[in-house]
Amino acid sequence: MVKSYRDLRVWQAAMNLVEQVYRLTRAFPKQETYGLSSQMQRAAVSIPSNIAEGHTREHLKEYLHHLSIAQASLAELETQLEIAKRLEYVSPEQLMQNFDSTQSIGRQLYALRNSLTKTPINPTPGT
Repeated sequence: MVKSYRDLRVWQAAMNLVEQVYRLTRAFPKQETYGLSSQMQRAAVSIPSNIAEGHTREHLKEYLHHLSIAQASLAELETQLEIAKRLEYVSPEQLMQNFDSTQSIGRQLYALRNSLTKTPINPTPGT
């Protein structure tokens, strides 16, 4: 049973991705500290943050909105990873390892959004 956003596998996977991105960007050139490195870190942090924030919202519509933001941040991060590869800041192997993570998280976010939209609304007692 999910008692907290911390119990969600997708949140846990997103937290692992944040660690991966921070480790990866440490090796970027110094001039990227406030550029691509920072953008990638912010996009990565946004994913579990929006999952957590959405989970704590009282209305399903707000939860779905935050999951949508997390999905968008994931796409942003994938684009930035591709840019890093093109600039030769990451190897093809590093790119694929990170893409494996982002694609898995994307599937989990999609599944979570689907399960939430299929959840029946509790009827009002007596109706």
